[in-house]
Order: sequence, then structure tokens, then C-alpha cells
Amino acid sequence: MAKEYNIGIDIGGTNIKIALVDTKGKIAFSESASTRAEMGYEFTIKNIINLIKDSLTKSEVSIEQIGGIGVGCPGQIDSENGIVRALPNIPGWVNVPLAKILMDEFGLPTKIDNDVRVATLGEYKFGAGKGYQNIICITVGTGIGSGIIINGQLVRGTNMAAGELGHVIVQEHNGEICGCGNTGCVEAVASGPAIVKQAELYLMTGKSTKFKELAAGSPITPEIVAEAAILGDGVALRIFERTGYWIGIALSSVVNLLNPEVIIIGGGVAQAGDILFDPIRETINKRALKISADSVKVISAQLGNSAGVVGASLLTQV
Repeated sequence: MAKEYNIGIDIGGTNIKIALVDTKGKIAFSESASTRAEMGYEFTIKNIINLIKDSLTKSEVSIEQIGGIGVGCPGQIDSENGIVRALPNIPGWVNVPLAKILMDEFGLPTKIDNDVRVATLGEYKFGAGKGYQNIICITVGTGIGSGIIINGQLVRGTNMAAGELGHVIVQEHNGEICGCGNTGCVEAVASGPAIVKQAELYLMTGKSTKFKELAAGSPITPEIVAEAAILGDGVALRIFERTGYWIGIALSSVVNLLNPEVIIIGGGVAQAGDILFDPIRETINKRALKISADSVKVISAQLGNSAGVVGASLLTQV
């Protein structure tokens, strides 16, 4: 029987998403469930297994129609050996042989990888990166991650740790403390939490009321700051100019080093659109070497929340 579908799984701190994806990147069926990270990795894996079984039953797709299983995980992954080394935001996942567990359960080829690399693969094959051979895909949300494709090949690095754009150093002295323990990382000054921190500092000095008004007593989020910026709030615009500047500084080094055709930006913060993208483009144009800056495009990701499962479905094919 022809292998019409692959299974793509996206493990997040809050939810697990699963999809049956056809060979053209179209999602035939999808489902999700709570990760319940506090219950431990065994519970989450059991949930994944049950989701796969339920999806096959509800979609009336047989296991014989499935070519393989791919899983995107938010952390350090040994993709060659199918082992989850660590998931920083999901405690308890240390050296878990996830690929073997799923392979033993279903008898299907199974591969796992870092979630941003997986999303990069999805955008490259079926999204904003289609038709390009040299791309950088970054996500800007709680952190900043990236995936790299050079000459059509996904770059993983010696220890499967390539793509840590968020930890490019942009402040040599007196830099903000990053979650990794270092100082001056771009993630510390330009991620979602950094945007919120700046907004709260401005509020303490009484310099803006628009995003306080939009929050209406709820905690400030990057989305609220973005909305205020779109409405013309000067402080919110300044925050996004600063955020775009720092991301642009980090990307200028990447552009000089790798000479990509396109930089694809996704993640929750990227929903702000051109109020974030314009200062990124401006900074790259000013700071990267002209020959590389002139040839690179900075564009929005296309697959949205589907990038993870679509990209994961491709893992057994690359």
C-alpha cells in the first residue's frame, strides 16, 4: 500500500499537537492535547501514543498508509540517535530515547529534532522558504531560536546544537542577564519577556498609558505592546524599534557569515509585522556587508502554528 501520509508531532510546554500530513504538505487530520508537563515524561509519551492511535482511528487512515513519524521538541536533541537530551521548559526529560519508544510502539521509522529546526524544514519545503536553497528561519517568542539550511541541507552541527541565534552576544559590557546564564545575549534584550520588561519599566516612569489601557488590569504581553505600537503609541514603537535593532545586529553577523537568500521570521512576537521587521531590515542594511545585505530578503513565516507538525512530518525523509 502506498505511503500517503507522515505523522508530525510538535511537543510544546503547554500542548502536544499531532497531524497526519500528506506528501504535498497538506494536513489531512490534526489533534492536540495538554502536555501536562508536571506529570513527567512517561505521561506525555503515553499521551502522544494515544493521540496517534486516536488520530488514525478518527481519520480512518491505516498504519500501512503512514510512511514515518517525526517529532519536534523544544530543547537539546540528539537527532542522530533519537534521544531527547533535555527540554529546559519541560522538567524531567533527560536522555529520553523517544524515537525508539515510538518506533517500538508503531513499527514505523521515527526521527526527532529541535522544534525550530523542524519549523525551518517545514517553511523550506512548503512555506516561505520554498524555492530557496540558503535560508535562515528564526522564531521570536519566549526565546529566540533559529534553523539554518545551506545549499538545501539542514544544518545541525557537531553536537546537534547549531542554530542558537538567541545566544549571539550583542552587548559586550554590562549586558542583560540571559536565561542561559551568560550576559549580553540577543535573547535577553529582544525576546517576548524582554519586550514586557521594557514596557513595565516605562510604565513605572509614567511614560506611556496606551498599553496599560489595553491590558485593562491584566498582565502586559508582547501582543499588547505590539497592538499599542500599531495604534501609534510612541513608547511601544520605541520598544519595537529597539527590539528590531538588536535582532538586526545579531542577524547582520549571520548574513555576513552565511550569505543567505532569505531570512524567515516567525513566532508570537513576529505577529507584530513591519513594526518589528522594518528596524531589522534597516539594521541589516546598515551593518551587514553590502554584497550580502543587498541579496537577502527578510520575510514573514507562512505556516504559522502548523510549521511544527508539517516540518516534523518531513524528518524521516531528510
